[in-house]
Amino acid sequence: MSVPIQALRIESEWNGTAVSARHWITIHLLDSPRLLEIRIAAPYYGQPCPPEVPVGPTDHLWEHEVVELFIFGADGKYTEIEMAPSGHHLVLQLDGIRNPVATLLPLAFEATILGDRWTGTARIDKELLPPGPHLLNATAIHGEGANRKYLSWVTLPGDAPDFHQPDCTRKLSFVGTRPSAED
Repeated sequence: MSVPIQALRIESEWNGTAVSARHWITIHLLDSPRLLEIRIAAPYYGQPCPPEVPVGPTDHLWEHEVVELFIFGADGKYTEIEMAPSGHHLVLQLDGIRNPVATLLPLAFEATILGDRWTGTARIDKELLPPGPHLLNATAIHGEGANRKYLSWVTLPGDAPDFHQPDCTRKLSFVGTRPSAED
């Protein structure tokens, strides 16, 4: 049985500029002994078009419409989970900022588009997450050209959106967490 551990809502652009309620994204995280379940409810924009490859693990998914979770752990390690309304997904393990050590990792993910909204449910094996303690940020990207939008749950500093910032996160607590680096 899954246990709810966190609910969050992305309500602003990456720099803290508020967006109207119709653009909000809700994410629920549920914990079970082996898996982290992620449930998304988000607006559907349809821009850019979905990748022209079969649904499943898809490289460069951040170039499309996507919701992302960044789960940072100990020693500079983190896992990036990207989910698109088309059903495409991408899971990367990184060791240091923007230094992927594993990509196209498995993720059970289903998405459904309903008019101008979409929902998705993902289940990721906790073995793919970094050792704790865990810190989290959730982000989203949609649109094209000058209309490209970058949203973030936690406000990010800088002159341009950069989601790979472990210092701009909030604590994530699991019921049955992977051991920390100190264990």
